[in-house]
Amino acid sequence: MASGHYELTKSSNGQYHFNLKASNGEIILSSEMYASKASAENGIASVQTNSPHEAQFEVKISGNNKPYFVLKAKNHQVIGTSQMYSSDSAAKNGVQSVIKNGPTTDVRDLSA
Repeated sequence: MASGHYELTKSSNGQYHFNLKASNGEIILSSEMYASKASAENGIASVQTNSPHEAQFEVKISGNNKPYFVLKAKNHQVIGTSQMYSSDSAAKNGVQSVIKNGPTTDVRDLSA
């Protein structure tokens, strides 16, 4: 069975960022920008550790009334943010997808 993977990329300003993608290639969680590759890799490790725990997720409502969710570390720092969803149930399905795919050790370094 195919599972998700992380893609680690470097932006044009030299900062690093990662996305967690589901097995269908859809981005299900995005990180903030990190100053160093090591920090981004630590962020991935934090998602791998925290994503199996539903209590670490918080569903929120954006300014334009669209639900989305964040994944928080144990220290309550946000380590990933979802896309905007059309409904609360779609956002909850997204959380379940991150719970399922987040622990993957498949990290694809596209930053070179």
